Amino acid sequence: MTEIAFLLLDRPVTWAQAALGFGGSTLGLLLLLALSAWRGSRRRALEALIAAERARETDDKVAEMNRLQAELTGRMQSMAEILSTRQGDLARLVADRMEGLRHQVGQGLEQNVRQTSESLGKLQERLAVIDSAQKNLTNLTSEVVTLRDVLSNKQARGAYGQGRMEAIIRDGLPGAFFAFQPQLSNGKRPDCLVTLPGDGRGLVIDAKFPLESFTQLREARGEEARKAAAARVRNDVGVHVRDIAERYFLPGETQDLALLFVPSESIHADLHEHFEDVIQKAHRARIMIVSPSLLALAIQLMQSLVRDARMREEAQVIQSEVGKLLADVRRLGERADKLDQHFRQAQDDVAGLRTSAGKIASRGERIVALDFDEAKGEPTLPFAEGLALKKAAE
Repeated sequence: MTEIAFLLLDRPVTWAQAALGFGGSTLGLLLLLALSAWRGSRRRALEALIAAERARETDDKVAEMNRLQAELTGRMQSMAEILSTRQGDLARLVADRMEGLRHQVGQGLEQNVRQTSESLGKLQERLAVIDSAQKNLTNLTSEVVTLRDVLSNKQARGAYGQGRMEAIIRDGLPGAFFAFQPQLSNGKRPDCLVTLPGDGRGLVIDAKFPLESFTQLREARGEEARKAAAARVRNDVGVHVRDIAERYFLPGETQDLALLFVPSESIHADLHEHFEDVIQKAHRARIMIVSPSLLALAIQLMQSLVRDARMREEAQVIQSEVGKLLADVRRLGERADKLDQHFRQAQDDVAGLRTSAGKIASRGERIVALDFDEAKGEPTLPFAEGLALKKAAE
């Protein structure tokens, strides 16, 4: 056993050492095998445990998934029911809306048809009015042509201006303050003579305005023709102004101011706009050129003067009536004083009556307070009653 069996790294190894090493090696291998088997079994147990845990988790997850699937299925069914209900409601709502829209469209179409019919009726009425206006315009055109013919005639134009002037004056003044075509002391006859209150002189109004030159001015086409027509306007108006001043200005009989009536507002405006020298010349001659509106304004002013004059004429009558009224008021005051005295006397009399009544009442109360029981058996004589009353009074 002590013999050297082999050399191991230059070291001799005996058979005993070799057997011991072999046994140790075998024991180590067995230990290794046992340890390896234990580790394998432990690992397998751990793996089995892990597998079981995983299987349990898998089962839980599968159960959770089944539960979620069931809930999802229930929710899907609920949603399906809700969707079917909502779809039915939506269908009914759409049907109602369509019916309402159809009804509104029908009403709108009916209303549009009615409005269209009314509009057509109104249009026909307006067309009838337009036809009537056109007829009136045609008649007015013929009347304007007739008026132009009238104004082209000097006598007819004078009658037209006279008529407008008379209408304005009659509308504004009483008949006692104007006269048409009166004869003056020099034999001339103005178109109108207005007498203002407080002044015996009359205001002359002339209505014969020269219109031929203005007609020629409006119809003039060339510059030379316009100048000639303007010169004729200045000449005709100047001559007419001078004629008025020479014929109608009479000291002590007429006013030193006269009115020249122009029956057209446009002619009056043209005269003031383009012929200022003619207007100034007429002013210097104390002649006012007036249009219908200015004449109406002047007549209103004269109407105010007439009204003021009438009020002044009636002032004395008013003062007399006021004096009588004051006398009546004084008499009324005197009678009121007398009545007051009677009332005071009556009050004094009533106070005396109340005093007497009070005394009588107090005496009656004292008489009622007397005691007549003890005297029932005694004779009642007149003087005895008097004595009893006297004692009661004392």
